[in-house]
Amino acid sequence: MAEVFEVRAVAKHIPISTQKVRLVVNAVRGKSAEEALDTLRFMPQRAAEPIFKLIQSAVANAEENFGLEIDELVVHRIHADEGPRHRKAPYGGRFAGRGRFRPIMRRSSHITVVLAEREIED
Repeated sequence: MAEVFEVRAVAKHIPISTQKVRLVVNAVRGKSAEEALDTLRFMPQRAAEPIFKLIQSAVANAEENFGLEIDELVVHRIHADEGPRHRKAPYGGRFAGRGRFRPIMRRSSHITVVLAEREIED
C-alpha cells in the first residue's frame, strides 16, 4: 500500500463562534478540494470566507511542498474547535435576572483542515 500524503493547515483566532463555523465545515467535509472551494465561493455565511482561504492555503502547501495537483486532493478531515473568549467587562454587559450582571462574550474559533491524496482505484 502506497504512502498517502496528508497536508495540514490551521487558522486560529477566527472571530466567529464555533457553532456557526461548524455549519459551513460540515458542508465541505469529504468533498474534493476543488469542489469544496467552488461550494464555499457561493455560500452566504460569514464563516465561508476564512474556510475558503484555509483550504486554498492547504492546496498551495500541497502543490509547493509535495508537488500534488488540486484534482488529486480531498478534504479528509476538517474540524472547528473553540478558541479563547473575550469578555467585554466591566462596562460592556447585560443585566440579568435577580439583580445580576452578565458580561458579553465574544467567541472565537480554531479551524483545522487536513487534505489527503485521493485513493487510486484500479
